[in-house]
Amino acid sequence: MLGCVVALTPPTWMWATADAHVRTVADVPEHDVAVVFGAGLRGDAPAPYLAHRLDTAVELYESGKVKVVLVTGDNSREEYDEPDAMRSYLTARGVPDDRIVSDFAGFDTWDSCVRAKKIFGVERAVLVTQGFHVRRAVALCRAAGVDSYGVGVAERHDVTWYYGGVRELAAAGKAALDALTRPDPHFLGPVETGVGEALAGGGRP
Repeated sequence: MLGCVVALTPPTWMWATADAHVRTVADVPEHDVAVVFGAGLRGDAPAPYLAHRLDTAVELYESGKVKVVLVTGDNSREEYDEPDAMRSYLTARGVPDDRIVSDFAGFDTWDSCVRAKKIFGVERAVLVTQGFHVRRAVALCRAAGVDSYGVGVAERHDVTWYYGGVRELAAAGKAALDALTRPDPHFLGPVETGVGEALAGGGRP
């Protein structure tokens, strides 16, 4: 029984913290910034789940719900560049280049949330990810100090979806530990002004 309680505590915390802040494109409050989390590439292009996240970000931008899109992902290897692939996808669908900001060190959800706050100065954001991940993203970003709402992207229930759901059960434990201990990201680096410049209507961040 004790083991069950311990196992269920992180997911319960996650749902209690985040559930009221999960919305749709239609009813999410307006925020200056959308944060889109990386989800893998196929070659040099976003994998389907990532493409669906970016499509939702386009909807948010076109509907006026957000003004700037912060794309956060993995660029730990020269040949693997999620943020640039995300930028290219968004610009091809009409989001102006100077309204996109890239975080090249978003190696996991906690890192992306902390860097959004500490490096890019994001205070409030709409988080865009799949439904099985959105509550963890909201809970972690709120723990990192970002007043967040999440938009969960709907997907058909295929093998990837079921794998993602099962993975979240394990990831909830790490999320709770990150929220409790608040570790620094793998790479913090200097403060960047890209979000502020994009909101001010400047050039490419």
